[in-house]
Amino acid sequence: MDPGIAFGRVLRRYRRAAGFTQEQLAFEADVQRNYISLMELGRNQPTITTIFKLARALDCSPGAMVHAVEEECAQA
Repeated sequence: MDPGIAFGRVLRRYRRAAGFTQEQLAFEADVQRNYISLMELGRNQPTITTIFKLARALDCSPGAMVHAVEEECAQA
């Protein structure tokens, strides 16, 4: 599986588990709402800075997110 698609799936799963809408997550992570959507669709890929912002907003570690992406890729 493409890592961008896998990241999008992981991001959506983490966002929903946190109870955030895309707009709420965008506000908490200080990114544009449409960027959240594009990442979840696998059309855009985050920078390392954005991964850290998202992880902070989702109350998890950046490493946990990356590990979840690795697992998602391995399942495909």
